[in-house]
Amino acid sequence: MSHKEQLLPEVVIKFAGDSGDGMQLTGTQFTINTALLGIDLATFPDFPAEIRAPQGTIPGVSGYQLRFSSDRIFTPGDECDVLVAMNAAALKTNLKSLKKGGKIIANTEGFDTKNLRLANYPEGVNPLENDSLSNYEVIKMDVTKMTREALKDFTLGTKEKDRAKNMFVLGFLYWMYNRDMDSSIKFLTDKFGKKPELLNSNIKALQAGYNYGDTTETFTTRYKVEKSKMEPGEYRSIMGNQALAYGLIAAGQKSNLPIFLGTYPITPASDILHELSKYKSFGIRTFQAEDEIAGISAAIGAAYGGSLGVTTTSGPGMALKTEAMGLAVMLEIPLVIINIQRGGPSTGLPTKTEQSDLLQAYYGRNGECPMPVIAASTPSDCFNAIYEAVRIAVQHMTPVILLSDGYIANGAEPWKFPASADLPSITVSFKKELAEGEEKFQPYLRDEKGVRPWAVPGTPGLEHRVGGLEKQNITGNISYDPDNHQLMVNIRDEKVEKIAEYIPKQLLDSGPEKGQILVLGWGSTYGSIKSAVIEMQDQGYAVSHAHLRHMRPFPSNLGEILKNFEQVLIPEINNGQLIKIIRDKYLVDAKGYNKIMGIPITKTELVQKLKEMLGGMN
Repeated sequence: MSHKEQLLPEVVIKFAGDSGDGMQLTGTQFTINTALLGIDLATFPDFPAEIRAPQGTIPGVSGYQLRFSSDRIFTPGDECDVLVAMNAAALKTNLKSLKKGGKIIANTEGFDTKNLRLANYPEGVNPLENDSLSNYEVIKMDVTKMTREALKDFTLGTKEKDRAKNMFVLGFLYWMYNRDMDSSIKFLTDKFGKKPELLNSNIKALQAGYNYGDTTETFTTRYKVEKSKMEPGEYRSIMGNQALAYGLIAAGQKSNLPIFLGTYPITPASDILHELSKYKSFGIRTFQAEDEIAGISAAIGAAYGGSLGVTTTSGPGMALKTEAMGLAVMLEIPLVIINIQRGGPSTGLPTKTEQSDLLQAYYGRNGECPMPVIAASTPSDCFNAIYEAVRIAVQHMTPVILLSDGYIANGAEPWKFPASADLPSITVSFKKELAEGEEKFQPYLRDEKGVRPWAVPGTPGLEHRVGGLEKQNITGNISYDPDNHQLMVNIRDEKVEKIAEYIPKQLLDSGPEKGQILVLGWGSTYGSIKSAVIEMQDQGYAVSHAHLRHMRPFPSNLGEILKNFEQVLIPEINNGQLIKIIRDKYLVDAKGYNKIMGIPITKTELVQKLKEMLGGMN
């Protein structure tokens, strides 16, 4: 039968179901298929905290939001056009984020009496059978029944057949959005190539979903989103933690340093260990230690021995690593500490996003213990951010904290491959011998950057000892002298502040150099701020956006930029952390916009806040 084709500028789909329904896999496959067509995209996976919450319950709902567009986009969207709800709990959890008039694709088997009860619907109430969804277009499909029917000739058990439900839904969406299925068939072949029955059953379910759309008279329209207008080049879809791993590999190659990752798994940072462990061919060693402290201590030992020492964690792990971080500051050795922030405090919200570890990165160690801090802003930006963190660590002989978060780590976007030749070089110089006139190696003799030499243990004539007790200036001998302690505290602080002379000046992301409001952001608020500010500029307002990568020290011209605006707004997914530092350092009466719900700030919220601020201005 023939169908109409409707061209759409963009679509936001939310896949939602029980954590056993394979919604993350479905979303990822649709994302890869979208990326291969050259369509701009942004994703937001939303995991349950429990490894296996009770089936059918609201805490067990797993979601995956995908926005794809023929224009450039910077967020996964505020509201959804389409909600795929595999059960009643998925509908209940996500209905609030669906646009009025949006489509609900509902698996009717997930709305039986048991599922409705588990989702806490009142006795006898089924949203698919009353008028509560009259503002939406509801597409009812018994996905479970149709998947079993498609697989009736397979010898698999009912449980195994039901696992292919997500492939049926994926096939139907491929039909609805005018796609071919080759990318997913290749994925299934790679995954199940040695298990023919699993492979063939999944492909059969995928095709059955596609054919259902094609042959059922209910559906008269198919939709298409055109290729995006993006800078020419080779792109791939990339997630933040993948980009961090690739950035570390690139930095290791460019600095000619072997990489040693000493770490302990923690959500949402574990993927970096998984990814890096695949690349032993690049001289990378990964060590899963028995705990957080052993992980960072091993990385410190590797850095002392001349490797690029790296450790990865999230907020609770940062708390455990603090004593060892202080040791690295006292030793003045290069070390990269990656914190993929999550909701806190304590164990907090382990699978939800937050930006609440900035003050911890600044001040969360005993004593005066300054360290540079770098923040990544998007999944693909993680590559450049970690590359810069490595450069600072090895060229300024200091541990560096890189801040990402769960939203960046698990989200995906197109990434244009950088050519190796286009990456800036990272020059590393080890001290190999005593200088002329130098009778004995002085491990804390500094250059013009305030940086001490990096000498690999075992180098003849450069024998030296390091440790956590205060050092005597220049010689590195243990010293309890009060004047020396004051001097060394100041020297270590000055060394970090001096890095501002070796980093780029702050640029505006968009907007006039002087105006009514500057929106100053850091980290994963980038997409929402950029989208909101562009909308305000299109409406004629003098609003600008600056986004920080270098959090400590700040770029040297940041103070001048702040003074060019009547007001400064700082949106953060915390209770106001950057704003405290900005007010303290620049005496600027910045205003905050804070959201601490485990989910990103939306563009709509920021536009509303900016209009409120402008309404109160002359």
